[in-house]
Amino acid sequence: MMKKVLAYGFLTLVLLCVYAPIFILIIFSFTDANIVGQWHGFSLELYKRLFTVERLRNMIVNTVVLALLAAAVSTVLGTLGALGMFYSKKIWKKVLGGASNINVINAEIVIAVSLALVFSMFAFNKTYYSLLIGHVAFCTPFVVLSVIPKLKQMDPSLYEAALDLGATPRKALFRVVLPEILPGIVAGFMLALTLSLDDYIITSFTKPAEFDTISTYVYNAVKNTAKSELPAFRALAAVIFLIIVIVVVILNVRAGKKNKNETFMKKEIK
Repeated sequence: MMKKVLAYGFLTLVLLCVYAPIFILIIFSFTDANIVGQWHGFSLELYKRLFTVERLRNMIVNTVVLALLAAAVSTVLGTLGALGMFYSKKIWKKVLGGASNINVINAEIVIAVSLALVFSMFAFNKTYYSLLIGHVAFCTPFVVLSVIPKLKQMDPSLYEAALDLGATPRKALFRVVLPEILPGIVAGFMLALTLSLDDYIITSFTKPAEFDTISTYVYNAVKNTAKSELPAFRALAAVIFLIIVIVVVILNVRAGKKNKNETFMKKEIK
């Protein structure tokens, strides 16, 4: 009994240390005070600024559109790469897997500098396309890591059975393989989306001068004297946190329903 109390107490302490700053930020997003800790009464002014101040609105749209594009392209490339590695010969599987993991364990500053040098060599530096390519190059290996485990869990005979039953390789891929690894693809997309949303280093090395994302905008606002718009980021943090919580809850509920259905089907078969 004592061990359980200590375990739950330690877990509660860890969760408080992790989430307390976020909850404090959310609480003070409902007041228009410039400093966290001061309460000027309940107000939705900070949320209003997110949609009425043009620079803030453009920055948010830039960040979301870039993240969605980067995540979509990374998911396609990462899924294709994972399929290619999984069905390759053993030696090529190891080589390609090792090459894919380099960007995962490599320092982000190394990736950013390397991309900036390559883009400058081809006179392609500091454009929206260089920024998008940089995010895709950074996110794709993480998609591969999300899809590969689902491929390993999949029964390898399913694809061969589909071919034996008359399906073309393309139809077998879309009707059999992709539905089996769909959870890994979705997880890879969400991971790539998250990585792109909060990336600063690669963004700062590859973005055009007039383009800003949330990370670069906040850094420049703190670095310079334009602190009048910083309180609005408390509201932005609250919105992002709420969206993430909703997505996690939906995914967990769907996963729970799927597990219940699978358990029910197994009982029916028995």
